[in-house]
Amino acid sequence: MTATETRRSPPDPLDDVLRDLTAHKVPGLSLVTCVRDRVVRERAAGLADIAARRAADLDTVYLWFSMTKIVTATAVMQLAEQGRLSIDDPVADHLPEFPAPRSGWPEVRIRHLLSHSSGLGNPMPVRWVHRAGEPGREPRAFTLDLLRRHGRLRFAAGSRASYSNLGYIALGEVVSAAAGRRYEEHVRDHILGPLGMTRTDFAYRPDMLGDAATGYQARMSPMTPLFHVLLPRGITAGAQGRFLAFHHFCVDGAAYGGLVGSARDAARFMSIHLNEGRAGEVRILSAASVEAMQTIQATGRKLDVGLGWFRRHGDRPSAEPHLEHLGGGGGFFNMMRIHPGRTTGTTVMGNATAYDHQRIAAAVAPQDPPPAPA
Repeated sequence: MTATETRRSPPDPLDDVLRDLTAHKVPGLSLVTCVRDRVVRERAAGLADIAARRAADLDTVYLWFSMTKIVTATAVMQLAEQGRLSIDDPVADHLPEFPAPRSGWPEVRIRHLLSHSSGLGNPMPVRWVHRAGEPGREPRAFTLDLLRRHGRLRFAAGSRASYSNLGYIALGEVVSAAAGRRYEEHVRDHILGPLGMTRTDFAYRPDMLGDAATGYQARMSPMTPLFHVLLPRGITAGAQGRFLAFHHFCVDGAAYGGLVGSARDAARFMSIHLNEGRAGEVRILSAASVEAMQTIQATGRKLDVGLGWFRRHGDRPSAEPHLEHLGGGGGFFNMMRIHPGRTTGTTVMGNATAYDHQRIAAAVAPQDPPPAPA
C-alpha cells in the first residue's frame, strides 16, 4: 500500500437499509449497537422534522412508548434487591384496589404483571395521551379508573402470557408504594440519573425540545382516519407531504410507555442488560436479577415473556437467539433487541408509526463468533 492509499472499511449493509427506509417509510432513524457496555456502532439517517428539514441524529428525542416497560421492570427488580418488595408478593399487598381473582384461581403476584401473565386485558390506549406542556391525568386516579373499568381477570394468573399495558400501569403504582414516592421520581433518581441519561425524561423538558423529533403517520394507511377520530383534540397537526404530522404529546400512564429520550440514552440503559447489570462503574442491578429478567416465565399465543423482555413467535429467523422490547404508537416506533449469548444489542428509534424494523434487525444481527469473555 502506497503512502497515498488509505484502507477502507467494507461497506455496511445497514447503511443501505437505513437509506431505503428513510427514503420511503420513516422520516428519521437513530441507531446504537453495544457489546456489553461498549458502543460499537452508531447511525442516524433522514429527518427528525420534515418541515424544518432538521436531520435526525443520535441526540434526537423520540417517544419511547412501550420500550419504557423494560425500565419499569428494572425498577421493580431494584426494589426487590433492596428488600422493599418481592416479585412473589401478591399485587394487592402494594395496590389494594387490584382486582381479586375468581374463586379457585391463584393470587396475582408481581411476577405475573412483569411477565404479562396476570390475566388482565389490554384495553386500547389510543386516548391515553395529552399535549406536551399540558397536565396529564393524575397517575393513581388514572390507574384506579382503568382497573375499575377494565380490571376483570380473563384467565388464571401464570397460565399463559397475554400482553397488557394495564398490567404495567399497575406496576407503576406498585413501584410508588414500595419506594414511598412517585414512580417517575424513583426512576429519575435510581435509573436515569445514575446512568447519565440526561436526554431522557417523562416529559419534553425545555432543554430537550430543540432535539425533539416530530412524529408521523403515513397518510395512505387505512389506520390514519382513526387517529383523527380517536386521539384527543390538538394532537394531530395536519398533512406533511405523504405523512400526517403530530404535535408533541406525552403519554398518560408513565410506567407503561411514558419515557421520552434519545437513542444514545436508550442504548446506555440497554447496556446494563448486556453487562450483568453495570454500565462502566455504575451498577443498576445484580447479575442474578439481569439473568432472571431474561429467563422465560410465561408463554402465550404470540409471545414468550421473561420479567419484561419477550420473544415474538412471528419474528423472522434470526442468526442468534434474541430478546427484545418494542415501543410503538402514534408517530413513533422503536426496538431494543438484545442477544444475551453474545452480550450484544441494538436500539433503534424512528419517527413513524410503522416501518420494517425487522430489516434493520437483520442487518445488525451478530454473525461473527461470540466475543471472548471480558
